[in-house]
Amino acid sequence: MKSESENNKKLQEFFGKEYQSLRAYISSKIRDTASRDAEDILQDVALSLFSGADRYAPINNVAGFVYRSIKNKIIDVMRVQAPTNIVHDEGWVKLSESLVNTEDSGFLAEEITLLKKCIDELKPAYKDIIIAVDIEGYSYKEISKQTGISQGTLMSRRHRAIGILSKKVEIEINNLK
Repeated sequence: MKSESENNKKLQEFFGKEYQSLRAYISSKIRDTASRDAEDILQDVALSLFSGADRYAPINNVAGFVYRSIKNKIIDVMRVQAPTNIVHDEGWVKLSESLVNTEDSGFLAEEITLLKKCIDELKPAYKDIIIAVDIEGYSYKEISKQTGISQGTLMSRRHRAIGILSKKVEIEINNLK
């Protein structure tokens, strides 16, 4: 029983001292988007470790134990959020229809692939807002709450991103002709 409370104390002390470093480590391994957040991953790992502290043998290397748990959680998150078939995703189809003249070609899969390529070339802030609003369906209010960025700034950022994206898509389409 003594080792159980020692594990809990060791974890509390480690998380108290290293919380920001752990968060920075997670951020370096994943890019924060609307669906992946370093803070959420860290909270999930902490909850899991603290709730299971009584089941573990005495933890001698707390840092190694915590970092291994974080690494495993990141792998789990990346697996779960593997790319879906974007052709059947309503957000991609709507965005493609708004930027590409789909009536002429009838090649929706190619258009969405082109659109995805163009989005990947955007600055991270522009890419994130397009994906969050147009693909994942988040509202400006939800994104603002999560990021702390004002709704007006998010709307302006999306407007600029759509303009840049529209030009990129047009250039790519002209290059294909």
